[in-house]
Amino acid sequence: MQLEHEHTSEAIIDRLQQERRPNYLRDWVYGGIDGAVTTFAVIAGVAGAALSPGIVLILGISNIVADGFSMAAANYSGTKSEIDDMRRLAEVERRHIALVPEGEREEIRQILVSKGLSGAALEEAVTAITSNEQVWVETMLAEEYGLPAIARQPVTAGLYTFSAFMACGGIPLIPYLIGLPDAFQWAILATGVVFFVIGSVKSRWSLARWWHSGLETLAIGMSAAGLAYVIGYLLRHFVGVEL
Repeated sequence: MQLEHEHTSEAIIDRLQQERRPNYLRDWVYGGIDGAVTTFAVIAGVAGAALSPGIVLILGISNIVADGFSMAAANYSGTKSEIDDMRRLAEVERRHIALVPEGEREEIRQILVSKGLSGAALEEAVTAITSNEQVWVETMLAEEYGLPAIARQPVTAGLYTFSAFMACGGIPLIPYLIGLPDAFQWAILATGVVFFVIGSVKSRWSLARWWHSGLETLAIGMSAAGLAYVIGYLLRHFVGVEL
């Protein structure tokens, strides 16, 4: 069986010394799925209302630019808020360590007890962790607050979301841009492929089989698109739009 990495002493040292980088998979998947869903939802709604292809392009392109930027800005702000909160909590822990070190040391002890340590090994671990303030604070952030060890960068997170939104959100519009006959049917096919590919790619970072993850994402995305089509179809009659 081929393992993901080697376990020799040299390989372990080299791997642990490598710079730890945050994972932006969530931002890419979030932007890609939402880009395809919202753009195709616009197309499906317009098609359901039996409006012209020109309206599809106007609404679709404006949606990609405006909604893509909005999502990127929201992701940037949300990620920045997470980092600000991490910094605030780190300062809280540093202040508590300075003012009530024994209380904070007891918190570390109880955390390690919950992990099964006891006796001399427990006290040695408590001493080792609390002898380095940075390690002490990082341990408290991870164990007391459940915060990740590596923070995602707000600008990078926003760019991943925006680029994925633009790339995946533009695909449903291609049949209309090149003037294909039965453009809506081609848009359905193209969007379905996008959903399936996104799901298949993200399976590399999960235990799910690629085809299962692809079909799951396809079902979620096409359900949203189908809902938009039905709403557009019903509103066509409600507002009195003529075919």
